[in-house]
Amino acid sequence: MKNIILLLSGLVLINCSKSGGEKYEVKADLMEVLQEDKEPAAAVPAPPPLAISEKLLPDENRVNKDVYTPKKTDTISKKIIKNGDMKIQVGDIKKTQKQVNEIIKKNKAYIQKEEFQNTDMDDNLTLIIRVPHKNFDALINSFSDGIGSVLSKNISSNDVTEEYTDVAIKLANKKIYIEKYRDMLKNAATTKDMLEIQENIRELEDEIDVAEGRLRFIDDRVNYSTLNLNLFKEKVRSSATSKIGFGSRFIDSLTEGWNSFVSFLLGMVSLWPFFLLIPVIIVLWKKWKSRKKNKN
Repeated sequence: MKNIILLLSGLVLINCSKSGGEKYEVKADLMEVLQEDKEPAAAVPAPPPLAISEKLLPDENRVNKDVYTPKKTDTISKKIIKNGDMKIQVGDIKKTQKQVNEIIKKNKAYIQKEEFQNTDMDDNLTLIIRVPHKNFDALINSFSDGIGSVLSKNISSNDVTEEYTDVAIKLANKKIYIEKYRDMLKNAATTKDMLEIQENIRELEDEIDVAEGRLRFIDDRVNYSTLNLNLFKEKVRSSATSKIGFGSRFIDSLTEGWNSFVSFLLGMVSLWPFFLLIPVIIVLWKKWKSRKKNKN
């Protein structure tokens, strides 16, 4: 009897353990299902894009966060433009020009413009020279020593660091704006929005081109200084050394006298209306005088 009871108890325990395991497995399956159901629900769907027309003009609060501000590591070196003017009297233009070319080559400069004039009074050679800024002072000193008598010299320095920094910051901000407009163009909902955004992009591109051109111009003027050099040789007016002799000057004087006489005649002819008034005035004066005599 005891054996039967023990056998029945063992069977009951086995059945209970099986049923408990099944419940645990069911609970585990339900938890997995619940977790799988919860995961997609937890993911927040992306918000629908805003109407492009509402974002055509960037909001001030949003723009201020994106505006480029210079950092300590973005400090711009000094931008100084140097220019100069020199006038030098020389004994021989051709010889001096060779010396000038050697000095220019030595200082890694170049001639931007050259102009020569031969007048009755002097020979005149004008050069516009561009020289690396670090060689500017050496070039000036070389011209001041040895090639002639310096009659005038004017050197100026213009600090454009503030202007360069201002243009550079505005350029960086415009590039930020144009990238935002391009992103907005990809999500444009209507043709009107697309046209408005494209117009804003076009205007920004024009402004960026102008700003970049200004920076390139400043860099060029800073990196290469400009010197206006004038070389002249005064001609000696004497019969022994001058190419313009007495005969030539005598003919020139006759020509100038004739031209003056012709100018005088033309001036008198231009006064013909006044000459017509003179006879009229004389007749009226005589009539008035005769009437005065008759009264007396």
